[in-house]
Amino acid sequence: MPKTLLAVYAHPDDEGFSGGALAHYAAKGYRVVLACATRGEAGQVKDASLGQVADLGALREQELRKACEILGIEPPVFLGFHDSGRKERVQQDNPLALMNAGWLEVEARIREVIARLEPQVILTFDPHGGYGHVDHLVVQRATTAAFFSSSHLPNPPQRLFYGVLPLASLERMRQSERFANLLGENDPKVFGVDPRLVAVRLNVEPYLERKWQANRAHVSQFASVSNPPDPEFVALMREIQTHEHYALGAARGPIPRWPMEDLFEGLE
Repeated sequence: MPKTLLAVYAHPDDEGFSGGALAHYAAKGYRVVLACATRGEAGQVKDASLGQVADLGALREQELRKACEILGIEPPVFLGFHDSGRKERVQQDNPLALMNAGWLEVEARIREVIARLEPQVILTFDPHGGYGHVDHLVVQRATTAAFFSSSHLPNPPQRLFYGVLPLASLERMRQSERFANLLGENDPKVFGVDPRLVAVRLNVEPYLERKWQANRAHVSQFASVSNPPDPEFVALMREIQTHEHYALGAARGPIPRWPMEDLFEGLE
């Protein structure tokens, strides 16, 4: 059975949370697949050069396909839910929004992907959804539930990891206005993770440029695509993103050591 990594996220561009790991394992010859719950229909077009976008979901789908191609992974699998939006754009009254979907239905769709791909390792958001986005929280909880409810499958996944940011990294991000805007009012002491919880600290420095290129494929979402960040910001990004950190959500077998050097360590 080929070694397979499945990443489950909510929107196009969320793959950036683990872009280094995705590129790393693809380069090693593993099968790497991204499952995306929505097409990002409720996003904002932040690049004015795109003009009026008639179908944002279709555009963001193409951006994600391009990003996956850059990372060297398979084309994305879309779960078919609708983006719930964020902040003042949250679509609480939209029955199609992911936040209003039946949680067992979301879990079932993820479990269907697990049954078809038979991944040994699954990646998703941490329990705070990175920075508290409602769709991230839905996907994190549904993916965790699907890991547990996949026990009846012939080849259930062996490990579930959550991508996390150590407390020290979040405190460094607070020093950058651009990062601070993303964090909003989120307290680093709540959203940051104790380093003792990090199961794998993965060195992804060889894949940083590829990860950033994949990020830039999401032209509609990042105005900085046409306005390159200043050198100080790039240096901070490199400092924080040279390593990706993963906490262990669940495992079906023994862990060879703590911490591990690899998400697949000890899995034959």
